[in-house]
Amino acid sequence: MNQFFHKKSIQEIMGNRDKGLEKTLGAFDLVLLGIGAIVGIGILVLTGMIAANYAGPSVIFSFILAAIICTFVAFCYAELASALPTSGGVYIYSYLTVGELVAFLIGWAQMLMYILAVAAVANGWSAYFVSLLNGFGVEIPKAWHTDPMQGGFANIPAIVIVLLLTWVLTQGAKESKRITNMMVMIKIIIIALFVVVGIFYVKPDNWTPFMPFGVEGIIGGAAAVFFAFLGFDAVAAAAEEVKNPKRDLPIGIIGSLVICTILYVVVSLILTGMVPFEQLDVSDAMAFALHAVGQDMVAGILSVGALAGITTVILAYLYAGVRMLFAMSRDKLLPQTFSRMDAKTNTPVFSTWLLGLLAAVLGGFVDLKALSDLVNMIALLTFIMVAISVIILRRTHTNLQRGFTAPFVPYLPVLVIVCCAYLMLKLNHLTWMYLAFWLILGAISYYLHGKFQMKLDNTLRKIG
Repeated sequence: MNQFFHKKSIQEIMGNRDKGLEKTLGAFDLVLLGIGAIVGIGILVLTGMIAANYAGPSVIFSFILAAIICTFVAFCYAELASALPTSGGVYIYSYLTVGELVAFLIGWAQMLMYILAVAAVANGWSAYFVSLLNGFGVEIPKAWHTDPMQGGFANIPAIVIVLLLTWVLTQGAKESKRITNMMVMIKIIIIALFVVVGIFYVKPDNWTPFMPFGVEGIIGGAAAVFFAFLGFDAVAAAAEEVKNPKRDLPIGIIGSLVICTILYVVVSLILTGMVPFEQLDVSDAMAFALHAVGQDMVAGILSVGALAGITTVILAYLYAGVRMLFAMSRDKLLPQTFSRMDAKTNTPVFSTWLLGLLAAVLGGFVDLKALSDLVNMIALLTFIMVAISVIILRRTHTNLQRGFTAPFVPYLPVLVIVCCAYLMLKLNHLTWMYLAFWLILGAISYYLHGKFQMKLDNTLRKIG
């Protein structure tokens, strides 16, 4: 029982930072990493669907409302990441403030979240890829881009893109950073192209009525688009590879969130101005709007950019999941094979391939619709734990050097806890059952590995 509540010290946490990953990231890299993780399915799919089904043109207020809540969470993340710049994110924060068992379970849950997110986004990438090929007259048989649960053989494009990006991550932080930065820039250019072209086709009449579903529609839309902002936590996961974490991590976390909010609002406003919102209940709203105004060539270019945009999301989530696994293994809560570094690339190659293969199998052979809400559930649980950690750390480590200080503590973290708990209660009972099952499985794994590690340590002591 004492081990369950054992807490790490600041010295232990910061000591690990000096014998871990290579420091290669700056503020600009972190902002691009955050944008790469956030801007993807949300801007390409959710903008149109939420406008059509929830808020109409006032979807911009839905995005702003969701962004305000996420900004509160980002303030908490920025304080913790700048004070504790090491791999593991919320797992490390929980280890320091609550104890080992809770830290293990939150890390265990986050690993599942990242694996499911990679698999789900890979499915979206596959759909855009198949659609793009169809535009050139190339058709892939349905069985080869559909999972067995939907009558196909396997989603081959989803498998291939995950394995390809897994290989990229094994080549080292510098190489993956270059590819991420390049693809994020392509994504921003594509969104800018849509704005520049689309603004000339905006008809103010399409914004009337501006709030067709009233205030309730805006709030319902905010709950639905809340998850379009998930991904800025991937910046915190990269903390150990940041050259100047106290300055750069807050810039990366908050900066990426602000930029993404502006992008969401501008795109939503132009999108609903180009086409009546009732017509936007489609999976490729931006391309659909361009086709509707006769800009077929720009729509085709945008589809190519969409692939680049979704690719960065897969890369960011896979990256964050590997860093979580690495941190837990380094603390001996999982087999130490998972934290073994490759001598040439200075990356945890085994862990990277393990998570990549699991995500590829899920993306290629499993229908993830039933589990998609589990990603949202774990993300909300993570945010609650981050808020709790800020409150506790302010009381227990008052002299800890923080590169950024969240305002209005403890009131702001309490607000985060209340908002996230409310959204969790809106998720269905099946999702709660999935979460409970995974956490029970994690507790069993923690107990069995703990017994094994204890026997191993005793044996080594006797030999010594």
